[in-house]
Amino acid sequence: MDKQFTRMNVENSGQVDPSKAKAGISRRGLLKGSGSAALVLGFAVPLASERLLASQSNAAKQVFAPNAFIRITPDNKIKVISCSVEMGQGVMTAVPMLLAEELDADWSMISVEHAPTDPAHNNPMFGIQGTGGSTSIRAHWQPLRKAGAAARLMLVSAAAAKWKVEPATLRTDKGFVVGPAGQRASYGSLAQAASAQPIPKDPPLKDSRDFKLLGKPLKRLDTPSKINGSVKYGIDTQVKGMLVAVMARAPLPGAKPARIDDSKAKAVKGVQQVITIDTGVAVLATGYWAAKKGRDALDITWNNGTNASLTSAMITFILADGAEKAPSVAKEAGNIRDAAANNGSKVSAQYEAPYLAHACMEPMNCTAWVKPGAVEIWASTQAQGPARGIVAQLTGVPPEKVTVNATMIGGTFGRRFAHDFVIDATLLSKQSGKPVKLIYTREDDMAAGFYRPASVAKFEAVLDSQGRPTMLKAGASSSSIMAATGFMKIPDSGVDSLAMEGISDQPYDIPNLRLTYGQREPAPRVWFWRSVGHSQNIFFVEGFIDELAVAAKKDPYEYRRSLLAKQPRYLAVLDAAAQRAGWGQPLPAGVFRGIAVGFSFGSYVAEVAEVSVAADGTPKVHRVVAAIDCGMTVNPAIIRNQIEGSIAMGLSAALHEKITFKDGKVEQNNFHDYPILRMSEMPKVEVHILPSTEAPGGVGEPGTPPLAPAVVNAIFAATGKRLRSLPIDASTLKRA
Repeated sequence: MDKQFTRMNVENSGQVDPSKAKAGISRRGLLKGSGSAALVLGFAVPLASERLLASQSNAAKQVFAPNAFIRITPDNKIKVISCSVEMGQGVMTAVPMLLAEELDADWSMISVEHAPTDPAHNNPMFGIQGTGGSTSIRAHWQPLRKAGAAARLMLVSAAAAKWKVEPATLRTDKGFVVGPAGQRASYGSLAQAASAQPIPKDPPLKDSRDFKLLGKPLKRLDTPSKINGSVKYGIDTQVKGMLVAVMARAPLPGAKPARIDDSKAKAVKGVQQVITIDTGVAVLATGYWAAKKGRDALDITWNNGTNASLTSAMITFILADGAEKAPSVAKEAGNIRDAAANNGSKVSAQYEAPYLAHACMEPMNCTAWVKPGAVEIWASTQAQGPARGIVAQLTGVPPEKVTVNATMIGGTFGRRFAHDFVIDATLLSKQSGKPVKLIYTREDDMAAGFYRPASVAKFEAVLDSQGRPTMLKAGASSSSIMAATGFMKIPDSGVDSLAMEGISDQPYDIPNLRLTYGQREPAPRVWFWRSVGHSQNIFFVEGFIDELAVAAKKDPYEYRRSLLAKQPRYLAVLDAAAQRAGWGQPLPAGVFRGIAVGFSFGSYVAEVAEVSVAADGTPKVHRVVAAIDCGMTVNPAIIRNQIEGSIAMGLSAALHEKITFKDGKVEQNNFHDYPILRMSEMPKVEVHILPSTEAPGGVGEPGTPPLAPAVVNAIFAATGKRLRSLPIDASTLKRA
């Protein structure tokens, strides 16, 4: 996701002409056709803040606000403004650490809050204000450290002027400027004077050897509020006079209500209005249960159109055909035709991965209040900036009159980069004339049509007499996330890079390659899911590499090593995971190892899974050893947490998760038929972080992709049966 946002042509105005906003614009029209128009919130790293300082009142000038990220008050407290939203990944701690390190702040005096919606807080890698793609630290590693360094130099200059000494004679320590004679001035006491100092244009940054906070496992700042219950998520929003909405939604994109009888819904106590919009029929009531009972009482006949007979078997057939034909070349090297004609062992396989739901613990929700000339939104969204532009278009209100209040997020995994819940809540508020809180039920979200793409990949390889691959041909097919967004453009090559990541950049030393993509669009809508294309493609590649190792009669770990000699960072994590797991050492009876490695979002991760298979075919993952090279680290405790969470999510998908279709409808609707990993299934996890001086990589997503192939490769070692589709079907592993 990060690569594509970086390439977007984002204008620098943030303006939407109200005269061009269509009062009747649809949610789908915005998602599909107006996404790029909504993403017009420009980016600039706001180290300079002269206009802000000039406009402050005398009272406000006692607060030192040298840029968009720091506020220092006379009581020496430091508030950090986080451009990234907290969705469990730890940015409300890691982001302040970047600033506090260069500021030489007292960590005990730090607090943090979400940034307001403003171009000054855009994500440098996206060009919009949004959180995702494991970019928070990568994007802000330099800008936020420079912001902290600039503020520190301004405080030093203020102290030097006060003491009439040269700034070079001063140093800083835990929120104080210290003079040559031992005099000390707190940052708070210097706040007003520092505001008058010139802003350094390119402040020098610390050498990593001098870090005092970065690289340390500091406790998370958001933990206390989560423990005591004071933290507010989007679903907690309360606005005086608001109505709560629950919707009966179209079962598939393109479906429309052929008949609506809302008489029983309107008879439910508390129901105030029934409103039909582009995506379904909403019941608005004084509370959630009344709205839900009213929604359940609606009598709707849906016209599913051409998708009425859609089944999962049809989808697999469509994607297998796309993988077979796959005309769009993502990468080509050497001479695939001559290599295929040469004598050698030939290995081929077809792999498949299903649609997956995000299954976030906090249901999708948004509270919208469309007022005369202004709009206010409260939402658990990953993309405040685009949301602001979209709401402006929906309502004809200038973007600067749209307030998007970012809240804590109770799980997202990419789901909340979509704007369906924001759009629908806004439309309902606009039509009802009231503030409206829209809440999805679990069933609503399962069937909402934002899934990780189902995909099929076909591989062919030729091995020489030593077992080394001389040729690799791969064709992959899926729906295009880029096309689904409405704001990403598939290049002229026809390759959706998100659909091919993990295949097109496979690391193994194979001289002749042809890696192609065949876009196919079955009806279900697709979206970003944790680690995006890597989540299925690394499963495909690492499973097939294991097959090549078996065909070559080589140890899977050693085979990978022999093909990664030109990839030192891959090799380092592979070696670390294998060594820490005791690869080659005896295991308890019935337990076997599998290994996999992958690169995504700037980080390298290898994982070894230790697995047994019961007589009835049920696999048990006992232990996972992970090694990660994510470049320079901010908080190793958060990195470990993220890798552990990624492994849990990857294992859940490998063992259980699958969205299927029958008669044009999603068959799953809640956790009873879309099971997720149970605590009793969670293995022991060890995470080893490799030291590095490289720029930081992401950590929220890279731990997920290697998990499934490591487990499946271990199952092959245990049973001799090769699994090429997910989730794992235990019935195929049952012993007679």
